Amino acid sequence: MKYVDFVNLSYTPKPTDLICDFYVEPLGITLKEAAGGVAAESSVGTWTELTTLKPYVQKLAATVFSIKGNNIKIAYPIELFEPSNMPNILSSIAGNVFGLRALKNLRLNDIILPKQLVQSFKGPKYGIDGVRKLLGVHDRPLVGTIIKPKLGLKTADHAKVAYDAWVGGCDVVKDDENLSSQRFNPFEDRIVATLEMRDRAESETGEKKVYMANITSETQEMIKRAQFVLDHGGRYMMIDILTCGFSALQTLREQNFDLVIHAHRAGHAAFTKNTKHGISMKVIAKVARIIGVDQLHVGTVVGKMSETKDEVSENLQASIEPLYGLKKVLPVASGGLYPGVVPALMKFFGTDFVIQAGGGIHGHSGGTVAGATGMRQAVDAVLQGLSLEEYAKSHKELQQALNVWK
Repeated sequence: MKYVDFVNLSYTPKPTDLICDFYVEPLGITLKEAAGGVAAESSVGTWTELTTLKPYVQKLAATVFSIKGNNIKIAYPIELFEPSNMPNILSSIAGNVFGLRALKNLRLNDIILPKQLVQSFKGPKYGIDGVRKLLGVHDRPLVGTIIKPKLGLKTADHAKVAYDAWVGGCDVVKDDENLSSQRFNPFEDRIVATLEMRDRAESETGEKKVYMANITSETQEMIKRAQFVLDHGGRYMMIDILTCGFSALQTLREQNFDLVIHAHRAGHAAFTKNTKHGISMKVIAKVARIIGVDQLHVGTVVGKMSETKDEVSENLQASIEPLYGLKKVLPVASGGLYPGVVPALMKFFGTDFVIQAGGGIHGHSGGTVAGATGMRQAVDAVLQGLSLEEYAKSHKELQQALNVWK
């Protein structure tokens, strides 16, 4: 079979097919050959004709069934994939094809897994409804912060920053993606100290509070750390899902800990930022949801990150759209956020999301407590249909925030 033999624009995908949507730019070959090359090299073909390609193998060939401009769609027979094995799936559809010399650019923009494959994974244990039940917050966005500076604080100071954020009004405090178990802030010491401060904050505020402890490490070590968090009354674990890998993520999910999985997407832009090559965040969001994260960073629209409104919208939909009974993943907006952008965030996301602000809380002129209070006040203003400026007249922390970030 030549590359063009993998193209059949009359083919109608079966319900059991896995569908991929690629953007492709050929280099030295026709678009049809390039499309067929992607299908061939990601299924049963290769650069030359084979004597070993039996007739029964040909039936497993992927098929290009749509070519519109540089966008192509490929259907893969489900028999090509092992259930409950995401590395196998991605090694096929998003593996060697990215390195083909005959392709100038290739980007996997979307993936649709058939029901049988989706349901071979656990999916989210908690999702939006489970997280809301855990916190007892049902009618507003969750307000969260990241400990800043992201690295360098000693354990006692880290725990004190967390406490200040909670008593100021944050529901959520999380470690940053590169805080692990460094000498200045060892993991076990941090968990004990920070959860003690969480308990104190809950007692003083009468609100449920959560600490997202970053357990990112080698897989067996992550299991130990998750158990440590659970044993000390923690409710969350945070995983850098891309630097750990989807196999490690699935191993953690298979343990079925009574811990919400907060998925940080550190490193995603290496795959997603080039709109002509790589893998879209939409695909990463779908894969993470299928494996079983409960909440995921999806972008902000506003703030310091580069994603467009359309891209963030796609990431959001991938997290919450109906998917064979899987629970909805709670979207997290994070990156350069402060009280002044809350109206725009809530207009875009609604109320089912987490506002995760680091510098926009700890950079407040009145300190962390005032920064957290100002952020909650911004949310309250929007919920009451008031402008931030109007609400700030009787809420000094919000007014101070508006003065800092104009």
